[in-house]
Amino acid sequence: MRVYFLSERPALLFVNGLLLGSVDGFERTAELDPKNGCFLECKPLGGFLPARFRFDESFLIDPPPQVELYFLRGGVSILCKEYLREDGAMHVLLQKRLAGTRFTLFVQGRVQLSMENETGFHLVDLPDAFERADIFEAGEHFTIEGEDTFCILSRAGEVLLKERGRVIERGRTVVAETPISDSLGHIAVCGWEGGERVSLSLRARREPTEATFALALFESVLAGADPAPFLADALREKADALKEFLGPFLFVLPCEDPAEVGLGYQRRERVFDIRYFRVEFEGGKIANILES
Repeated sequence: MRVYFLSERPALLFVNGLLLGSVDGFERTAELDPKNGCFLECKPLGGFLPARFRFDESFLIDPPPQVELYFLRGGVSILCKEYLREDGAMHVLLQKRLAGTRFTLFVQGRVQLSMENETGFHLVDLPDAFERADIFEAGEHFTIEGEDTFCILSRAGEVLLKERGRVIERGRTVVAETPISDSLGHIAVCGWEGGERVSLSLRARREPTEATFALALFESVLAGADPAPFLADALREKADALKEFLGPFLFVLPCEDPAEVGLGYQRRERVFDIRYFRVEFEGGKIANILES
């Protein structure tokens, strides 16, 4: 099986104790057989503990919490993330009382938030981007605003929403500006009440090119934009049904062929499948979409 390795932090990758090389946002590949089983270790640089796991058939069904799997055409991609810190001591970052709730934001291996109110005591794991954060009321909920990211929490400590972006309006409706990492450089301004999106406006910073036209169509569907400008007349009347046809995909991946894209679907927690779709053009617009 062709295996692709990725890491959210620069790291060294070891296979059965042998150094394979360095990994980060760029892939490193190897040919591994899950029936044989092998020991993998991803050692991040800069004061974090390694992620260690056995690559076998069980791993491909249920990866450990620090790993996400992406099943591609002809292989699988392993993303190592959420590394624990070497320093296991507790460091308090923020303490705050708000709306009858006592909050303590701290680091102990990872960034965590403790909440205590009439619903009980709750402990929430957070990404490192919340190491410098503040907490605000959001109607009957709360927002935690970190470095270019935010989340909305219920009073019972349930994470209702976690998004990249910057909050620009606070209150019952939380309005945030979110950059979308897509080919058109979309900026989304969304309003959220609890975990539900109640408003959306989009603006693009650049126009699609011939090489990114198909990619931009699927990204627009994902972002909630109108796909009609990308479609030929024969397909434009079916624009409203496009989201239903494609299903609940979560991200879009470019392919070597600009007429093909990969769409990511969640199989289960931490496990994703990539399905491939090919477009056909007519008069410079997309006239047909077929699953590859």
